Amino acid sequence: MRTARIARKTHETDIAVEVNLDGTGAYDVSTGIGFLDHMVEQFSRHSLIDISCRVVGDLHVDQHHTCEDSAIAIGQAIAQALGDKRGIGRYGSAYSPMDETLARVALDISGRPYFVWKAAFTQAKLGELDTELVEHWFHSIGQAVGITLHIELLYGTNNHHICEAIFKGFARAMRSAVELDARKGDAVPSTKGQLGG
Repeated sequence: MRTARIARKTHETDIAVEVNLDGTGAYDVSTGIGFLDHMVEQFSRHSLIDISCRVVGDLHVDQHHTCEDSAIAIGQAIAQALGDKRGIGRYGSAYSPMDETLARVALDISGRPYFVWKAAFTQAKLGELDTELVEHWFHSIGQAVGITLHIELLYGTNNHHICEAIFKGFARAMRSAVELDARKGDAVPSTKGQLGG
């Protein structure tokens, strides 16, 4: 089983995360930010990565630490569960439509984090979530896992649809990248013989 547990406690957040890369998309998410919970649940359901994420954060300050640290902890757990990445697909991409919106996500679990974001929101909040933190969430999880991650909004007007299409696209791309490919056996998917490091 490719599973991992992360406990991460700072002066700003106290987080417990569990992941199962070979799951069914089961989730138990509580960050204290309702819309963020909804998006992490979408990520779990559509990637088929089981995620438990419990966060107690300093929301009396603002949402930044909770949003950032939840992404870091989930990313650290995924990285730990991947181990040396033997047999994984490594690459993933997805077009994700949601009504009038279309997003594109492409990624490589390369061990060399790099982030390209070409999307924007036209309102400051979705539910309680500050929309400026969506980009930061993806940057943080990409750094923690070690992903080359490109996210692009091709078009769309409804901010909820834009955010959800991006999260679902990321989920589908991650599903392809973390899944084991029987043809690869236990080979590391790189001519270098290792990913990252």
